[in-house]
Amino acid sequence: MGGNAWSQTGPYQQDLAAAFRQAQEETLARDNHGFAGRSIEELWRDPEWHEYIFTGGTGTVLDFPLMIDATDTDDGPFMRPLTDDEVRAWVPHGRPTYEEWDDALDSERLAFPGRAQGNCTVLYRDGQPEQIGYWGVTAD
Repeated sequence: MGGNAWSQTGPYQQDLAAAFRQAQEETLARDNHGFAGRSIEELWRDPEWHEYIFTGGTGTVLDFPLMIDATDTDDGPFMRPLTDDEVRAWVPHGRPTYEEWDDALDSERLAFPGRAQGNCTVLYRDGQPEQIGYWGVTAD
């Protein structure tokens, strides 16, 4: 298989790692994928969760144990925010709206990362940060 591309949004927080964790908690609360009663941290310590993620995944922010720095070049499975230069490559003003982000993904001006990797960026409304856009590719 070649991995499946996905995208979703989550709540904004200035601390992107905290926003990522919040998005994970909210996503897990909606669907625990048969792993009821466990936190994100507990799931990522469970070999059965690893098997689940690496042979299919959830197609959500749950597919990543943590967020790395924007300039980190490690391969997945990690969520990585885009750098300012990476954002400006597809939206020159540097403050993408949801619509601009969604259009950039659909038109392939904004690429999906490699398998078992995710990216994120802050999305704005009326010039103010409103949410975070997450996109990635499953590991399978």
